[in-house]
Amino acid sequence: MALTATIYKAELTVSDMDRDYYATHNLTVALHPSETPSRMMLRLLAFALNAHEALAFTRGLSSTDEPDLWQRNPDDTLEHWIELGMPDEKRLRKACGLARHVTLYTYGARAPQVWWESMKNKVTRFSNLHIVHVDPDSEATLEPLMQRTMQLQCMIQDGQIWFGSTEQSMEMGLTTWFGASPHH
Repeated sequence: MALTATIYKAELTVSDMDRDYYATHNLTVALHPSETPSRMMLRLLAFALNAHEALAFTRGLSSTDEPDLWQRNPDDTLEHWIELGMPDEKRLRKACGLARHVTLYTYGARAPQVWWESMKNKVTRFSNLHIVHVDPDSEATLEPLMQRTMQLQCMIQDGQIWFGSTEQSMEMGLTTWFGASPHH
């Protein structure tokens, strides 16, 4: 019998003063059987950091042709491709060819640095790519927020990011490794 995804509901309120974006999103998020709770929560953080009325979760791990999130234009072209992990150069090239903006969030304690050392000279040709590393301590604060029904908030001001629930909020540590944010 095949394992099925577990469905989570999140009410995510985003107050992004850097982009002048304020909205509450009611999201349904599927935790894929091979996905960790921490990674699912990173997808919610990535949504908050790039929030837009047209941003949507994709089939993600269930599909090799789609990123974790994407924002499509009314004409169905890809505005923003958002991925988590450490993809190979071929996947990054594909994403940069399909979307106007590509944002990659790497995470984990040591592997991303090894990946980055092997990739940093290969990605310089992608002018529409933005690579951000999520600090392991920040990543560790996300999983305890996970509940089947969540109320989450994200506040962004002057480059500082606070993410949490109604009970607690933590500052997120993110480091840009490559490229400029598509929002600036």
